[in-house]
Amino acid sequence: MRIRVINPNTTESMTALIAASARAVAGPGTVVEAVTPAMGPASIESHYDEALAVPGILQAIASAPAADGFVLACFGDPGLDAARELAAGPVVGIAEAAMHAATLVGRGFSVVTTLSRTRGRAHDLAGRYVGAGACRGVHACDIPVLDLEDDPGVLDRVVEVARAALDRDDSDVIVLGCAGMADLCARASAELGVPVIDGVAAATVLVQSLVTLGVRTSKRGEYAPPPAKLYTGPLTGFTRTSG
Repeated sequence: MRIRVINPNTTESMTALIAASARAVAGPGTVVEAVTPAMGPASIESHYDEALAVPGILQAIASAPAADGFVLACFGDPGLDAARELAAGPVVGIAEAAMHAATLVGRGFSVVTTLSRTRGRAHDLAGRYVGAGACRGVHACDIPVLDLEDDPGVLDRVVEVARAALDRDDSDVIVLGCAGMADLCARASAELGVPVIDGVAAATVLVQSLVTLGVRTSKRGEYAPPPAKLYTGPLTGFTRTSG
């Protein structure tokens, strides 16, 4: 089995971190290929960033026809619906996977994310993915994505915000709201004494399970391949001659 894990931003060091998280949970015989898109933003911290990340994500899917499934490793799950139209195998976003996993091990979860401006997007995704009341709150540690690797106080700050969130929200589980936090998962869980979910690991296991079950995205209706169409300008390479 081959799973392509796509880091939707173009920072190679983050791709390496994401790869380590995915490979740590991959089963025997599963090959994890972590890739950085050829185009896109250095980090994703706005709706503008998300929109401009999508062409690179779709290119990374189109260039891997032999992959059995895909993980989108950004907590905004950018381009997820478009990716499902394009990919032959299942595609899972890390926010989607983490939130679903959290509902299996607690009655309510809190998200700890990076910047305050991304909190609305996390709330929107929770409304789509999980039942009412499952997501008890979304809290920011206000550390930019690209600072997560180098700031020595990241773990302490995430734990501090998470601990306050557990009390304020009366939640049972913490969901880490950024792929760049993947390496904090085990240490944060040990500090907090509750499950802490890293979406990269959760999505990798979920894609692996769907492939093992022989389940692919339905191509009836909305996730059918996009219709053939001419694209112009910088998007010429995305022109499709067949659906």
